[in-house]
Amino acid sequence: MTAILKVCDVSKAFSGVHAVRGASFEVEQGSITGLIGPNGSGKSTTIDCISGFQRLDGGRVLLGDRDITGLRPAEIAKAGMIRTFQNVRVYDSYSLLDNLLVAEQAFRDLNWFDALARTPRYRKVREAAEDQARGLIELVGLTRLIDAPATVLSYGQKKLLAFAAAMMAKPRLIVLDEPVAGVNPSRVNEVADILREANATGISFLIVEHNVEFINSLCGKVIVLEQGRKLTEGTPALIRNDPRVLEAYLGIAPAEADAEAP
Repeated sequence: MTAILKVCDVSKAFSGVHAVRGASFEVEQGSITGLIGPNGSGKSTTIDCISGFQRLDGGRVLLGDRDITGLRPAEIAKAGMIRTFQNVRVYDSYSLLDNLLVAEQAFRDLNWFDALARTPRYRKVREAAEDQARGLIELVGLTRLIDAPATVLSYGQKKLLAFAAAMMAKPRLIVLDEPVAGVNPSRVNEVADILREANATGISFLIVEHNVEFINSLCGKVIVLEQGRKLTEGTPALIRNDPRVLEAYLGIAPAEADAEAP
């Protein structure tokens, strides 16, 4: 399969402490790929680097055929990669609909006169954006609250709103940071279904998540980081039974894992 994202020997250190040490992996076009690892393995720093929120010390990042190394987050978003954050970022005083309209990049091509005079060009763009926003709010199951301020949403609902906002830009790849952390366990399967439906439209996903069960149920490929490097990758079944992963997460050495196997 064609890779939509290539992370090539990426490194990042803070005050001499190496958070990422030559990490390399790929995300295939059209896939839902998981990125997991124990606390301190470098997951958050890695996605900060590839999305432009941290500057790399070394390595390259390619989105499709384009080298996006060193670009600012807004430039990377315009190139087709959007990310969400574990700490949800929404406009609490805005309605759900207006939250998504703010995220619509098409408005950024309009000048002040278009908006002030409500020109035909503005009305056309506004109508298309509203139609798209309403469809995405329906996708994440929040239609009944579409005109309510985002402050009334639960933490999990705000995560769904942030995800819908990310999709407004029609990205090629969305990087999700802990999409089900803090979400009611009864709604985790609902989130998975929403992501599958979005993936079916052609959007690729890279998901960082501590909930390994969620990752295993959703992703076709899982990448495991340990101490800032890629430890292994493969299907969820292979990762689940890999002694090196057990050692990284649980401190069980490969020989001990073999001995404990039935």
